[in-house]
Amino acid sequence: MDFAFSEEQQMFRAMFRDFSAKEVAPKAEGIDHEERPPLDVLRKAANQGFLGATLPEDYFGAELDYVSYALLIETLAGDCMSTAVTLATHVSLVAMTILEHGSEAQKEDWLPLLAAGEAIGAFALTEPDAGSDAMALQTRATPEDDEVILDGVKTWVANGDIAGLFLVFAQGPEGVEAFLVPKDTPGLTVGYREPTLGLRGMTFNTLYLEGCRVPQANRLGGPGDGCEVAQRAQDRMAIALAAAGLGVAEASVDVAAQFASERVQFGVPIAKKQAIQDYVAGSLIEVEALRYLVYHAAWLADQGGDFSFDASIVKAFAARVARTVTNRMLQVLGGYGYMEDYPMARKYRDARALGIIGGPTELHHVRVAQRIFAERDLEIAP
Repeated sequence: MDFAFSEEQQMFRAMFRDFSAKEVAPKAEGIDHEERPPLDVLRKAANQGFLGATLPEDYFGAELDYVSYALLIETLAGDCMSTAVTLATHVSLVAMTILEHGSEAQKEDWLPLLAAGEAIGAFALTEPDAGSDAMALQTRATPEDDEVILDGVKTWVANGDIAGLFLVFAQGPEGVEAFLVPKDTPGLTVGYREPTLGLRGMTFNTLYLEGCRVPQANRLGGPGDGCEVAQRAQDRMAIALAAAGLGVAEASVDVAAQFASERVQFGVPIAKKQAIQDYVAGSLIEVEALRYLVYHAAWLADQGGDFSFDASIVKAFAARVARTVTNRMLQVLGGYGYMEDYPMARKYRDARALGIIGGPTELHHVRVAQRIFAERDLEIAP
């Protein structure tokens, strides 16, 4: 089996690294400390085609394969996870969902705007009483003539503060449905921004829908297709988040290894101490294992089949690796790792989010278990 990147993928990776080093890394600390969305970075990313990374050229996208897209998210996350996950929400959850499930009119209306960064996409699925049980939605979609009236409350809406387009899920007469709702739609109000431990450059908001009318033509997919639409979007996002976990874990090893080479205690660099070697070597082994899971899952996504099982595996593993590696590498830095003046504190806080966003690790374990026991004719409920 050939795991080598193509010449084109190698070229893309070099371009991503150059962009991130010049445009993302210098701003990462400010984005985190000031808790501000990376709007300037997103504008420059749009100029490079990254906001339409996987969209076809017909819609002014870069038409990257999913492996190359994973490399983009990995690279950005190594410098700033807030930027990486903001972009992944826009591309994986919104733009790609329109591409896969949208009508031709919806694609023509929105994909060029999303690719150009003229509209940022936000994903509105979670509700106060519908978290892991995401389909237990209370938001209602009531048909009236050629319109649909949306009423309900959404929480943890990623990109809420900066979005121009919301992908909203609601209970319709035939089941869960998905709707494209522009930000300026009457009855839509972006509310409270959640303060978070990490990913402080991202915005997670409460969204209020009160008599919010949208055309029936804004429904994404057919009546009752919302569960399928949401699941496909979340599977794509799981791979992107795993790539982000790879990026932050890999970068943390680099930071700690450099520190250990320079930090002198007891007359020698601490890298010469076996305990430090065990921490760094063990972490790199886990990073390399994650790397091939990420690239394999991204490759499966490129094949166009069902990659849901592998998406859950890689997301769960990435959350664990990112958390344990950043924790160990913070320990290597000691007191310096605990200081906000050094990047390890931010990386540790950001990595912790991966066990929660995009579905908690426990839910992905259930999905993996469901596949295992389905082969033995045993049904597993969440």
